[in-house]
Amino acid sequence: MLSIRRCLFALPTIALLAIGTTAHAEKTIVETAVNAGSFKTLVAAVGAADLADTLSSPGPFTVFAPTDEAFAKLPAGTIESLLKPANKSKLAKILTYHVLPGRVTAADVVKLTGAKTVAGEKVRITASDSGVKVNDAAVVQTDITCSNGVIHVIDNVLLPASQTIPEVASASGQFGTLLAAANAAGLVPTLSGAGPLTVFAPTDEAFTALPAGTVAELLKPENKAKLAEILKYHVVAGRVYSEDALALSSAPTVAGPSISITPTDGGANINGARLVATDIDASNGVIHVIDRVLLPSDAPPSSIPANDNRVAAMKPSVDTRAVAKAVIADAIHRGVPVYNAGDHHGCATIYMQALQSVASMQACGWSDHTQNQMQQTLTQCQQMTSATDRAWSLRHRLDQITVGL
Repeated sequence: MLSIRRCLFALPTIALLAIGTTAHAEKTIVETAVNAGSFKTLVAAVGAADLADTLSSPGPFTVFAPTDEAFAKLPAGTIESLLKPANKSKLAKILTYHVLPGRVTAADVVKLTGAKTVAGEKVRITASDSGVKVNDAAVVQTDITCSNGVIHVIDNVLLPASQTIPEVASASGQFGTLLAAANAAGLVPTLSGAGPLTVFAPTDEAFTALPAGTVAELLKPENKAKLAEILKYHVVAGRVYSEDALALSSAPTVAGPSISITPTDGGANINGARLVATDIDASNGVIHVIDRVLLPSDAPPSSIPANDNRVAAMKPSVDTRAVAKAVIADAIHRGVPVYNAGDHHGCATIYMQALQSVASMQACGWSDHTQNQMQQTLTQCQQMTSATDRAWSLRHRLDQITVGL
């Protein structure tokens, strides 16, 4: 680890060093970037996305800041297109993909393999004797201290996933059967929607392992509903990364029944399926690859007797509540920058989907009062003409639910 840090700090410096560390600490992230003179494109983009106030707020934030030279590497016309008002939301997502919540110094960065950004998606972090990379961008300067966070300079612009879950699955070449099944079940539009969703995706080999004729039978039109239930049993609401999943022992699926999550020496099992790859980002969620098809009939038994409704209502599943909290946190992480970028309708849509998802999690043991409040908010917001009011009402309800979890 020491060799990595030495290498980092030995890398060539840029104009920011001329300002002085003490001066940095007295200025916000935005002020520091403006004064540096080497982040003119970044500063212009932050202004166009209406993120200057956010990045000037107390934070703290950690910003992986691309230099002007980094932006110049993008294809011709890209910057001009992103700076157009019509692309404000897209620009805000790209910029917030460069921001981590909290103050993460170089000493902390080199200990990580990845980190969740304010945009909701993760960046990969790799450290070696030659330095540190964030995705494919090299860190060329570290620990520029600001009053509300820290800046690390990178030599390429980071771009979040642009393909949807079905598009990512198609590009990988190992999920042909899964995609055919999703199409036959009419689920491709759902899996291509705003999400976010977490998909435990069986490979083609996993489907081949089913008894002979099973896949062909399920693909028949008369078995569409059954196929849809099986596929939805592979989907969890929210963007649930592997470290979040491993903190749970089970999680409710979109189909209703839960999946069990069991850590192993080599990784983890989902029911009886082995996780063979994790954290494959898509624009609307994340994919984890498994080596077996999951069946609702294999769902783990409830920890509460099925015939004891009173106890079930009084003692909700801790795991389900953890998932509900994760869904809300993910929605807020994604919704805030969208709202700040001026897309109040987009933010309201994210919050609406989160509240609908949480409201459907009956295993959380919601009281009648809480359930009524959620349904009332959903109904009222669908009737509101102001996207701003809708976003704020939904956020208020999500915050109230979080306090009770």
